Amino acid sequence: MKHAISSKASFLNKEIVQHTFIKFLPQYAFKNPVMACVWLGTILTIGATIFGYNQLGLGISLSFILFITIWFANFAEAIAEAKGRGQASSLRQARENLFAYRLIDDQSKTEKIAAHLLKKDDVVIVKAGELIPADGEIIEGFATINESAVTGESAPVLREAGTDKTGVIGGTKVLTDQIIVKVSNEAGNSFLDRMIALVEGSSRQKTPNEIALGILLNVMTITFIAVVVTLSFIGSIVHIQINIVLLVALLVCLIPTTIGGLLPAIGIAGMNRALKVNVLAKSGKAVEVAGDVDVLLLDKTGTITYGDRQATAFYPLTGVASSLLRQAAMSSSFADPTPEGKSIVKLAQSLGETLESASDAVFIPFSAATRMSGVDLKDGTNIRKGSLDAVLKFTAMDIAQLSELKIKVDEVASKGATPLVVALNQRILGVIELSDVIKEGIKARFDLFREMGIKTIMVTGDNPLTAAAIAATAGVDDYIAEAKPEDKLACIRAEQKNGHLVAMVGDGTNDAPALAQADIGLAMSSGTQAAKEAGNMVDLDSDPTKLLDIVEIGKQQLITRGALTTFSLANDVSKYFVILPALFAVAVPQLNVLNFLKLSSPTSAVLSALIFNALIIPALIPLALRGVKFKPASALSLLRRNMFIYGIGGVILPFIVIKIIDLFVSCFL
Repeated sequence: MKHAISSKASFLNKEIVQHTFIKFLPQYAFKNPVMACVWLGTILTIGATIFGYNQLGLGISLSFILFITIWFANFAEAIAEAKGRGQASSLRQARENLFAYRLIDDQSKTEKIAAHLLKKDDVVIVKAGELIPADGEIIEGFATINESAVTGESAPVLREAGTDKTGVIGGTKVLTDQIIVKVSNEAGNSFLDRMIALVEGSSRQKTPNEIALGILLNVMTITFIAVVVTLSFIGSIVHIQINIVLLVALLVCLIPTTIGGLLPAIGIAGMNRALKVNVLAKSGKAVEVAGDVDVLLLDKTGTITYGDRQATAFYPLTGVASSLLRQAAMSSSFADPTPEGKSIVKLAQSLGETLESASDAVFIPFSAATRMSGVDLKDGTNIRKGSLDAVLKFTAMDIAQLSELKIKVDEVASKGATPLVVALNQRILGVIELSDVIKEGIKARFDLFREMGIKTIMVTGDNPLTAAAIAATAGVDDYIAEAKPEDKLACIRAEQKNGHLVAMVGDGTNDAPALAQADIGLAMSSGTQAAKEAGNMVDLDSDPTKLLDIVEIGKQQLITRGALTTFSLANDVSKYFVILPALFAVAVPQLNVLNFLKLSSPTSAVLSALIFNALIIPALIPLALRGVKFKPASALSLLRRNMFIYGIGGVILPFIVIKIIDLFVSCFL
């Protein structure tokens, strides 16, 4: 998805301008009641100016400023939507001109058809070099697949039938081998179709907090309309003539136009930020709920640990030189393509060994039958590494004769690691320890979540002793050992019963119940269809640690909306002290005491306040789209920070800027 964000600037500029003006149409304008009031106020001001109810210069100036205010609000939303259209355009390219080879006649023949004609449960065959025509699950075979059309990452991934990595996405390319895929969605309802609809914003539903804030803004708008209308009646009673255009200006300055104009952009930007880290949120609600999560349920393998076992130590038997064991282990692994084999070579080299691979050596790959791998050298030397039983069989030795070897193997196994025994011809040299290594920096991330009041629970199939050791090293708050699928579900329900919001990650069919039960279920795109349907987010990179990023994005979404709302309401306080003296200063001289800014004239004060009101919206667009910088902290600390920066700052800034604008405006009056 990373590449999808980029587009030609001229295209985006044209699109942004076009959609900005489209939003002036009533059917769009009245979707936002706050900005609809500004829209109606603009029409009223233009009408009053045309019919001579106020000075021509003042009327034109106010009408133009009000128009610009609406234009900037529309502009903010148009920019956010333009990012989605750019992403959608790239995604559409991934599904264009797709064809499928559908299996027919009991899968003995194939027919070539357009991909959009495929139906759910159809079976297709995809060979190397071909594009996968539709979403589905591999039911036979395995292949490496290039998913860059969706994820933006060029590194191929492995998908295989009968595993938890069976899911494939339409529009991605098979690089090697051949697979048979069962289509999982009807035409028009594919993964890419849903992504396109979401990034374009057409399927974006408002979140509960967004709806609540919208109601608050609407109530405030109605209240200020009533206040302004009441002022006109009070003026007539006390024989104070108030210009209708100035009343419109007062209303626009009092209602929360800043947050009203930026609110749609903030909501769209939240989903865009999730897409930037290659996570598809099925709704804006999912992103926002992530910000309130206080319990994280994480698998050990692939999330807390790397998932691929890596060599961490060599244990030579008595009388065996450490260098001999390392050299033998390295020689048996120089042609081993597995992560374990590569890690053995890397560890031996880090300990000072030099790899001298022979070009005429015969590498023996690992097989399930032998449970060993190794190398046969030209001089007749045979080196093997593998399970204890397999190596004992290879050397024709009895474990009773090697009690020391049994002790070392048990020590490695008791730590949750995997022991590999190394033999040189008929002599056993020692043991290699393979461990699932904890990811670097994961403990620091858990510490940050603890600062935010989020509890982390590790779920693993390891025995309790191993689970406890890994949990302590990783820094999680709790763990569940020897966990089965029903244990995950029970844990989630127990936490939710205690009033917590729970997030979890999974990729297998057996994870689907827990993903559906969790408040945030992050499914892997490489996982089964059941998991992807059960979760409310899908990680296109299939990186389980992405759950940690999603929580931060959700919190940033909440903080951004709260910060800009605070700033908008604080602005209204300042504008009130600018506009009110300007309206009544002539008739009620005592109100001049409120004009502590010493603005040039009532007209200048009104124009300066409205200009500030218009300019503050585009000034905050980058912040609304990027989001307020998030720093892990307690809720109370974040509240204090926001009140100081966006509350107090929101009151002081308008006074400074309005005074500067007044000095400029007064030169033309």
